[in-house]
Amino acid sequence: MMLKKVLVFCLVLTSVLTWSQETPKKGSAGDLSGQWRTFYMATLNKGELKDFNALGTGGFIKYEHRWHSGFYLGGALYTTVNTGIQDLTDPDAITGRASRYEEGLFNLEDIEEVWTGLLGELYLGYQWNTHEIKVGRMKLKTSFLNPQDGRMIPTLVQGAWYTYRGKKGATYQLGVLDRIAPRSTSKFFNIGESIGLYPVGRDIAGQPSQYGENVRSDFIGIADIAIPVSERLWLQVSDYYVDNVFNSFYVKPRYQISERWTAEAEWLHQNRLNNGGNGIDSLSYFRDKFADVFGARVIYNLKGSSSVSLAYNRITRAGRFLFPREWGREFLFSFQKRERSEGTAGNHALVAYYNTRVEIPSIGTSIQSFWSVGQHWKDDPFDLALNKYAFPSYAHFNADLFFNIKGLKGFRPELLVTYKVANGDYPDNPNYIFNKADMWNFNLVLNYSF
Repeated sequence: MMLKKVLVFCLVLTSVLTWSQETPKKGSAGDLSGQWRTFYMATLNKGELKDFNALGTGGFIKYEHRWHSGFYLGGALYTTVNTGIQDLTDPDAITGRASRYEEGLFNLEDIEEVWTGLLGELYLGYQWNTHEIKVGRMKLKTSFLNPQDGRMIPTLVQGAWYTYRGKKGATYQLGVLDRIAPRSTSKFFNIGESIGLYPVGRDIAGQPSQYGENVRSDFIGIADIAIPVSERLWLQVSDYYVDNVFNSFYVKPRYQISERWTAEAEWLHQNRLNNGGNGIDSLSYFRDKFADVFGARVIYNLKGSSSVSLAYNRITRAGRFLFPREWGREFLFSFQKRERSEGTAGNHALVAYYNTRVEIPSIGTSIQSFWSVGQHWKDDPFDLALNKYAFPSYAHFNADLFFNIKGLKGFRPELLVTYKVANGDYPDNPNYIFNKADMWNFNLVLNYSF
């Protein structure tokens, strides 16, 4: 209902603004942009466990028109095409489970669908001085709710978003959202419906979770502030209020020790609201009373654009860290592509990163690379109250390379290689490693932006 009102308002306002221009071409400008992406992904599981691969192609096309009055109007269509190089619905014969990563290249509600399209952005905005407000469907990036743009169709949201840009780079943001189109889906869902579209794991009693399609929530309220406290100290404070489900409060201070050294800390505190999404415990999403995540990171800047860093996160045993995977990546300090900490309590993670840029003049190419190696200590996989997805402890290795080729403007290929190996005590059962650990994941992405 809200979107229909937004559409009508946009059309009426556009007509008024166009008519009011004495010279329509003067003081206004339109911008057409987009991206074509071809994405090949393959997962190699241990031994006789099934391997998967998939190839998707598609992207988005976007148009935005701005008027000198400060108003602007935009929209974007997102698509993905399943080339069908493997039947991803055919499960592994040993575990009975299908693809985990590859199906995200297509429509999760129907991964056999050949062509999927989504009108993911359709918004009206107004900008004056250092203030900006946008209403409608849009792409939004925050620490926990974001496009998680690692497949074909990203996560998109619907609502209203306000931004104020203050002095010395300070930003103040407020928003209310009433619809979300999770990554790899073809439509917008209300807030409660969007929780549980991805695998749901097990509840704190060890039974299969049943919150999918049963969470009752109408909106999300978000506040995000990033301010310079002093010349060396920055502070980010965020709050995510999910109606009838949970509240997440996040604090991240950043201190510039010297020209090369930086130290950061983070704390995420979550508490249940009302009944956590449903009055029946077995249908509720957030059942623990609260959860806490603590983190620290030190960064050392090398010459040029290179840096090394060491990060640590601790999720206490008080309750599971929960934030719907449908809504975005969790940019905690210890985050590594192709895995998350969501659904875990009693977790320790220690990750080292090395980021650098290498110039290869002989072939006119530069490579921006992001390397990481981490150890993630999980609590007992049998203790489902602390381990929602029954994950073993594991070591995680990532190499993420971006290629910039001279003379090919807008063309930026990416190669991501991931290896995860289980360690510690875990049951001798393939269900604890299939698509989780003791596996390789390869990604070759050809991005052309215009």
